[in-house]
Amino acid sequence: MFDIKTYKFPISRNYPPFIIAEMSGNHNQSLERALSIVEAAAKAGVHALKLQTYTADTMTIDLSEREFFISDDKSLWQGKSLYKLYQEAYTPWEWHKPIFDRCRELGIVPFSTPFDATAVDFLESLDVPCYKIASFENVDLPLIRKVASTGKPIIMSTGMATLAEIDEAVRTAREAGCKELILLKCTSTYPASPEESNLLTIPHMRELFGCEVGLSDHTLGIGAAVAAVALGATVIEKHFTLSRADGGVDAAFSLEPDEMKILVEETKRAWQALGKINYGPTEKEKKSLVFRRSLYVVKDMAAGEEFTPENLRAIRPGLGLAPKYYNELIGKKVNRPIMRGTPVSWDLIG
Repeated sequence: MFDIKTYKFPISRNYPPFIIAEMSGNHNQSLERALSIVEAAAKAGVHALKLQTYTADTMTIDLSEREFFISDDKSLWQGKSLYKLYQEAYTPWEWHKPIFDRCRELGIVPFSTPFDATAVDFLESLDVPCYKIASFENVDLPLIRKVASTGKPIIMSTGMATLAEIDEAVRTAREAGCKELILLKCTSTYPASPEESNLLTIPHMRELFGCEVGLSDHTLGIGAAVAAVALGATVIEKHFTLSRADGGVDAAFSLEPDEMKILVEETKRAWQALGKINYGPTEKEKKSLVFRRSLYVVKDMAAGEEFTPENLRAIRPGLGLAPKYYNELIGKKVNRPIMRGTPVSWDLIG
């Protein structure tokens, strides 16, 4: 069982899915808005809130040309350099403590995704309980070693990674000291399409790597998340904002508070519905057995009269013999007068 220390949120298939609200850059460079996002996330019922810890300078260099410029006209961020995008999206490091403090006050787990070694050192100074490795960093083995060396649990997204790359990242984390690891199936497009989500990978990944597996979900809505839980996902991560209409770097594929509340409720309902392998009536179903069909006398019968299709029928309720005996009973004689509405039993025959 994956268990984030000091928090009452064990993560396994024996518990409801662990829901992470990803703030990312949806604070729109306002600490007040960031704290409001924390409060809305807690009210919606999430278990954790995640930040991203970087600066534009730790992510890239300040160039606005070639591969450093987003020219794809289908990108949400078309027309911006990588540097300018990260300047807009980053969460000031001095905000982390007040944001984490508000999370703790409200009983949700605060943690972050570090993007370089300096971010790990900074987050260690804030005593984060766990770490996230982003999809784009799952090939950064030195960063994974650095995070794993803290001994804290790691949640790692697997977007874009080949099976060999995931295996290398997992081995690196475990060899460097990570004892608690969760992998997240992820499609690193924004938004992601359901057709490219490939959720059937979730149980396969669990079997291959022997760890809990969840979903970092960039699709619109909650359908993919509910389906993931049905396939055994124990963690769901979803971007979160107060209102998509307010804009923000990730707003277009983020959930609003009412939607997040529904996600929490419906993924829990999906988990509850999984239950166990079971045949036969449940305890609560047993009282419904009486409403099954069974064999009844539907016309008054005299002693010695034979059962016929006119006087014997399979009807509700279920107090008589099972309908499977119908053909066996046709032509049999009754041993006493029988009133219409009598359930058929073997002692009426002969």
